[in-house]
Amino acid sequence: MLSKIRSLISIIRLGGLAVAALAMWGFATIAQEVLEKETYAFDKSILLYLRSLHTPLRDRVMLAFTSLGEPNLLLALSVTLGIILWVRKHRSEATTIAVAGAGAIGLNILLKQLFARTRPQLWERTVEVKFYSFPSGHAMISMVIYGWLGYLLASRFPKQRWWIYGLTIILVAVIGLSRLYLGVHWPTDVIAGYSAGLVWLIACISSLEVWKQFRASSAASQEKFLSPENPHE
Repeated sequence: MLSKIRSLISIIRLGGLAVAALAMWGFATIAQEVLEKETYAFDKSILLYLRSLHTPLRDRVMLAFTSLGEPNLLLALSVTLGIILWVRKHRSEATTIAVAGAGAIGLNILLKQLFARTRPQLWERTVEVKFYSFPSGHAMISMVIYGWLGYLLASRFPKQRWWIYGLTIILVAVIGLSRLYLGVHWPTDVIAGYSAGLVWLIACISSLEVWKQFRASSAASQEKFLSPENPHE
């Protein structure tokens, strides 16, 4: 049983942990630059370029996409999905989505309070925003919730997994882009949100995979112990 768990950690978790470490490094680097106020020129240039692309049609499209990343909507989605999984006896997945959603929202609030970065005000915004800017809650929480949903669907439909992964990445990317287009976040807010969300997503998925393998190994060991061929019986 222990050898199987070690194998799982080596095959599944180490790759994920490497990506998580890279994401943590990215977040730490951006956070330091933000605290030292060295990202303003970079952030401003990107936002002003996106402002030049505004059209009424694009405005409506971006408003639609940004609504898909609303924390309240994502919280409702995670709760609904958790209930469905729990009722269908997928208790491990239900617990994981609850921890993933609550943890992402709680961590985002904590980080916003810690950095207390004001939002950009380069033009009159068409959406109402509150609270601090860094890191982007839409980017961070959508990375976690939609990323976890993509992982769940890919595990259920392995033949379509690359389509699922691709569509998930596109959805999360456009949600982040919509925040920039609407002028409610700096680009570094969104990048940091993705980085922090990816770390938390990998941690949740890795812990679930290890727990599944542990339960499977325990069940196999118990079945072997209770089998008629077992000399201990």
